[in-house]
Amino acid sequence: MVVPKARFAVSGLICIALSLSGTLPAPAAELRIGLSADVTSLDPHFLNVAPNNNAAWQVFDALTHVDADARLIPGLAVSWRAVDATTWEFKLRKGVKFHDGSDFSAEDVIFSLERPATLSASPGPFTGFVKPIVAKKSIDPYTLQLKTAAPYAMLPYDLNSIFIVSKKAASGANTEDFNSGKAAIGTGPYKLLRFARGDRIELARNDAYWGKQGGKPATWDKVTLRILTEDTARIAALLAGDVDAIENIPTADLTRLKANPNFRLEQKVSWRTLFLHLDQYRDHPPQLSDKAGKPLAKNPFKDARVRLALAKAINRRAIVERVMEGHAIAAGNLVSPPVFGHVAALKPEIYDPAAAKKLLAEAGFADGFALTLYAPNNRYVNDEQLAQTVAQMLARVGIQTKVVTMPASVYFGKARAGEFSFALLGWGSFSGDLALRALLAAPNSAKGYGAWNWGGYSNPQVDALLEQGFATLDENKREDLARAAATLALRDVPVILLHHQLASWAMKKNIAYGARTDEYTFARDFRPR
Repeated sequence: MVVPKARFAVSGLICIALSLSGTLPAPAAELRIGLSADVTSLDPHFLNVAPNNNAAWQVFDALTHVDADARLIPGLAVSWRAVDATTWEFKLRKGVKFHDGSDFSAEDVIFSLERPATLSASPGPFTGFVKPIVAKKSIDPYTLQLKTAAPYAMLPYDLNSIFIVSKKAASGANTEDFNSGKAAIGTGPYKLLRFARGDRIELARNDAYWGKQGGKPATWDKVTLRILTEDTARIAALLAGDVDAIENIPTADLTRLKANPNFRLEQKVSWRTLFLHLDQYRDHPPQLSDKAGKPLAKNPFKDARVRLALAKAINRRAIVERVMEGHAIAAGNLVSPPVFGHVAALKPEIYDPAAAKKLLAEAGFADGFALTLYAPNNRYVNDEQLAQTVAQMLARVGIQTKVVTMPASVYFGKARAGEFSFALLGWGSFSGDLALRALLAAPNSAKGYGAWNWGGYSNPQVDALLEQGFATLDENKREDLARAAATLALRDVPVILLHHQLASWAMKKNIAYGARTDEYTFARDFRPR
């Protein structure tokens, strides 16, 4: 069993800070931010994970952006419309310059939409966002038409996930060319100076940035993003003044930081939901056995009664109150309450260990079985402690559970390779149907469905509802279909839902930041107070 991270070092540092900290200096031209997760690449089309995307947003833009409440807003496209049932037209922003001074145009967009498909070694591809597009046409340098094989309402949403790179700089470039900075030429608020893997990302203000706020492209001349995946190190860096702001505050330290007048906190309900994937597609998944270590005759996760038993064995209220210290919401949906497609009628599974044991017995596992729960230890708030707590709860209903945790940089590659049969994942999406498409739709690379469906769950009726919704331009009708698909899928207990995170940031008192539902930490949005 992996021992949870100790908290005494952080608490001690906070006490010292409370007694010794003095007046903080006014913000300098440099902003230093402590990031909570490793950034593995600055190639914006290589690996679709939030830490990499968060870093990419500092340097690159997309056609559409989202605001702090995860609502779609203009980006490099100032407007878009459905010309007919299968054609979308995007009007591009004029006068935008890449970091090297070259002009942004429709040709750069077309190149960027085609590039993800050329990265065959991607461990988490972006291809799902461009699969529906069957033709691209530049009407003029600032008008682009995209054709889909069938009516598809989600294209403006999908294009929020495709970063626009310079065709001139990125033609023939590989991922290492982006990491070195050679090809990392974007239109974003900052230019890449240096990427030191596992340590920091150094950025310089893009004075020609199109998205000026208050007449300025950005407040900060230079930004340093420090990679501080250990909670203790991140908190210590803030208290010592080595960074000006940090993200993902450990719940044990939120109250103490809030009471310290030298710092300020920002929090918001996140779009991220934490849940457990179960292998439902293999007859003999790895790390499943009886309690003596012998192979099981069948895969218990293929039985909905077993999946429901595991869901009933978990006390979400206790997790929210003790593990998350009140900074989470028990989940009955794949998306949190503010998000499009959330189903109010779906409630968190009721904790009932007696019913869990009964269901296991009915499924032929009265004596339980043994499994290994895999989780990252530096990606989500209190992820390692969460895994340990879930393991203890499962043990109480006869499921012998071993916990193995590892850094996210290692974890996601192994998970996507099918090395785990029971694993923790957090997912954020600005709509419920998009979350379903990635997580529970039957894996189909041609359609871009099920890219993160580690468990191999499949329900043709769910997929049909999703396709119907994606072809519906009426937002109200589409939301009804999204809710119907979610209700149908979650009735099967395809994953074990846990909770919705609260996103949090801490910073020096003379700095302000607007908390975001999408959890992104944007240097451009930090402001002096």
